[in-house]
Amino acid sequence: MNIHEYQGKQLLKQYGVAVPDGKVAFSVDEAVEAAKSLGTPVVVVKAQIHAGGRGKAGGVKVAKNLDEVREYASQILGKVLVTHQTGPEGKEVKRLLIEQGCDIKKEYYIGLVVDRVTGRIVMMASEEGGTEIEEVAAHTPEKIFKEVIDPAVGLQVFQARKLAYAINIPNELVNKAAKFMLSLYAAFVDKDCSIAEINPLVVTGDGNVMALDAKLNFDSNALYRHKDVVELRDLEEEDEKEIQASKFDLSYIALDGNIGCMVNGAGLAMATMDIIKYYGGDPANFLDVGGGATKEKVTEAFKIILSDEKVKGIFVNIFGGIMKCDIIADGVISAAKELGLDRPLVVRLEGTNVELGKKMLNESGLNIVAADSMADGAQKIVALVK
Repeated sequence: MNIHEYQGKQLLKQYGVAVPDGKVAFSVDEAVEAAKSLGTPVVVVKAQIHAGGRGKAGGVKVAKNLDEVREYASQILGKVLVTHQTGPEGKEVKRLLIEQGCDIKKEYYIGLVVDRVTGRIVMMASEEGGTEIEEVAAHTPEKIFKEVIDPAVGLQVFQARKLAYAINIPNELVNKAAKFMLSLYAAFVDKDCSIAEINPLVVTGDGNVMALDAKLNFDSNALYRHKDVVELRDLEEEDEKEIQASKFDLSYIALDGNIGCMVNGAGLAMATMDIIKYYGGDPANFLDVGGGATKEKVTEAFKIILSDEKVKGIFVNIFGGIMKCDIIADGVISAAKELGLDRPLVVRLEGTNVELGKKMLNESGLNIVAADSMADGAQKIVALVK
């Protein structure tokens, strides 16, 4: 789950992470009032969307008076920002962060991620702040420094200081930078984050070390522990189909293709998308109905696929272990009859109650193409869609 920059800063502030003062605004008038209340000669008008690269897309402006605040807020609110993370369709800006300007002396990068190889949290730091970390990794990887954190003892002061020295934080501010890193780590662990990225971390003219930007992602499997985080969710930033899927505990991610997929098991779902691509097709989604799906859950999954106008055909690929093939068949039949199936449907069933499932599909009266294997099913749906 993602949240907006201003929300991330509010959360980090609770842990002692230094951030500039700022206020959220949903209209031009609110933006001007926010700038007035901040009382600084310079304010920054920042678009709030769930994507990076906002500055390059024209979503961040420095205003030196209230007239400029009004002008920039009018320009950005309602604008569709297209960045490297939004895709070509972009995202509409519906809220702004009005933030006090800072006397920036130098920009740095600090990030926390979960390293799947070591199974531990890693803190990364670089003096190449303000640049996407992917670009730094590609062109100057020697400028990225890492500390692997032992979960039994957490981030240690010596590790934080080591990183601060490595990225050339001024000597007199090393202790402040170390305290910043320790506070960021505390927030990351307490809130079950999957990513915490401060880009840039800045050193200011008056000797502060603060987060000028903040990106926090949370482990969705741990959200039941954090009702305060769930309340920060902005549904307008998410795909409607993904929101609907989450209500039924379905693992669904929208993609750009035209072949809808309904599969049980994440591994099989990934393999299904791969084999569709192998035979020249493009999957429209990742959809894992899980091992213990009910008829209602399968019906809802099928509805979500059919609600995507890009979908020109559907491939149902089920290996029934815990999930029984007849339940899948029942859900497919129910949804297809309720919504009116008007697109090619290829079904491959294997496993528990497979013969019963196939019999139900054959006697349903629906136009269903049976597949003998995963490869056979992929070839058939690609051909039908083309």
